[in-house]
Amino acid sequence: MKKVLIYLTNHATLGDTDEANGTFAPELTHALHELLAAGLDYDLVSINGGKAPLYGTDIEGDEINASMLQDAAFISRVNNTIPASQIDIQEYSAIYYPGGFGLLSDLAHNQEVARLSAAHYENGGIIGAVCHGPAGLLPITLSTGQKLIADKSVTGFTREEEVDYGTIDKIPFLLEEALTRSAKRYNKVQPWNAFVIEDDRLITGQNPASAGAVGKAIAAHLA
Repeated sequence: MKKVLIYLTNHATLGDTDEANGTFAPELTHALHELLAAGLDYDLVSINGGKAPLYGTDIEGDEINASMLQDAAFISRVNNTIPASQIDIQEYSAIYYPGGFGLLSDLAHNQEVARLSAAHYENGGIIGAVCHGPAGLLPITLSTGQKLIADKSVTGFTREEEVDYGTIDKIPFLLEEALTRSAKRYNKVQPWNAFVIEDDRLITGQNPASAGAVGKAIAAHLA
């Protein structure tokens, strides 16, 4: 059975504020719903291991999110993530970075995780990310010395969406700006519409509404 490595943040607040944050649960659960439906296995991994903070766990009308969060086995994995230092990257067929503001404070600049992801991609692996998840792509440098996204077309959470969400003045950095500087091309559609870009084996989604589609795209690559 093919397995997907899912990176969760250890950072539990919105930037340097005291507002509870972490990984945005629907961006994890909706993508995972598609991966499981395709018969894929998964591991939840974080930089430090242990309990990964989630938010967005009480969204009304989101049956996929609610159902997943009631699964004891899933919650056990969230509460006991594997430290990145303990994984064998060769065991995985794909990597997925769900969003949430937390990763802007750790995965967006962690070199250990970046090296694992670079090795995975250069070995033919798939990498997917959604919303703020593409921030995790920023530090990934290939063996050539080139950044992973330097020749890639990508998307991610937009400035307009940050303004709408009321977070523009609280985030450590603006993802749209960082991706525009680092990637070959940054793409976006109107705020909150589902939008996914596939460039070779790199799959990115703009916002929470895109999470299921990113999961489905990863599954299609592994079919």
